[in-house]
Amino acid sequence: MQRILSLDGGGIRGAFTARILEHIEEQRPGFIAQSHLIVGTSTGGLIALALRAGVTPRDLTRMYVERGAEIFADSFGDDIRDVGMLLGAQYSSDGLISVAKDVLGEQTRLRDLSGPVAVTTFEMDSVDAAGNRTWKPWIIHNLPGSDSDADVLAWKAAVSTSSAPTFFPTFEGNIDGGVFANNPSMVGVAQAMDPRGAAPAALDQIELFSIGTGQKPNYVPGQTLDWGLRQWARPLVDIMIDGVSGVVDQQCRMMLGDRYARLNPVLPPQLRVSLDQVLSVREMVAWADFVAKSADFASFVAKIPEAKESPALSGSAAAAMPTPAAARPSIIDGLRRKLPPPRP
Repeated sequence: MQRILSLDGGGIRGAFTARILEHIEEQRPGFIAQSHLIVGTSTGGLIALALRAGVTPRDLTRMYVERGAEIFADSFGDDIRDVGMLLGAQYSSDGLISVAKDVLGEQTRLRDLSGPVAVTTFEMDSVDAAGNRTWKPWIIHNLPGSDSDADVLAWKAAVSTSSAPTFFPTFEGNIDGGVFANNPSMVGVAQAMDPRGAAPAALDQIELFSIGTGQKPNYVPGQTLDWGLRQWARPLVDIMIDGVSGVVDQQCRMMLGDRYARLNPVLPPQLRVSLDQVLSVREMVAWADFVAKSADFASFVAKIPEAKESPALSGSAAAAMPTPAAARPSIIDGLRRKLPPPRP
């Protein structure tokens, strides 16, 4: 059985994901290490890459609490230049890039990570197989095969998957993968089954554990809305993201049955905030602690088999993976040095 761990996008709500992973590891030690593939979008992509770089969920929780404001750092001068968000992104990428480099290392490539990982981004200007200039999704991954991106710098993959339109500028022509796969569960299934890989999995040999960043119950009242661009501009992005995520959830349930579990509880009213609301990060952590006591969490964990001693990849797949670099304690220790102790 091949286990996939899928992590949704959601900005600062990644603090919830990191904290929930702490609780899962407490009850199922080795859960993360025993995942054959970790796939993530946006904040979930950053977490996925960091986990494969040896950063613990606890350190990731601290990263969001202590450095979230650095990622979403705004300035009066930037607001003047951008006329708010009308003519430019809300934030510079400087903080996001700085945190990504500190967490993942400036020279760490995907081939150096401890196991298979895939993150989503969207190329704004690319060339397809027929030579046509076009935009297209890009799954950045280190799985063996003809389309492997093992030489990509990990921090660049993290920034590419996290560059949400209107919040951050594009990064090397890429934007946040949430525009097409905020819930990347099906991306994980497709990558695991890709016949170009060294050891493609059969569908009946896949188990998938998907973690969201919380649902915001949205709705638009009215039965015959005669709206134009101005009225649709505000809800349309949320409609598309939630719609695609919901369809992915349905598809996974239908295809995988009992081998699929998703944890994505409804956000309490006080936490139904924008992905950049850093003032709510501690409340997100506390909410994760609350969710970890719920029946939904218990049901999710109950589906996780007890840890085995087998590695994340075995057989021909393991042989085809690039040899990971030696352990890099300086990266993780550097992160801890930059983070002050948790506040009481």
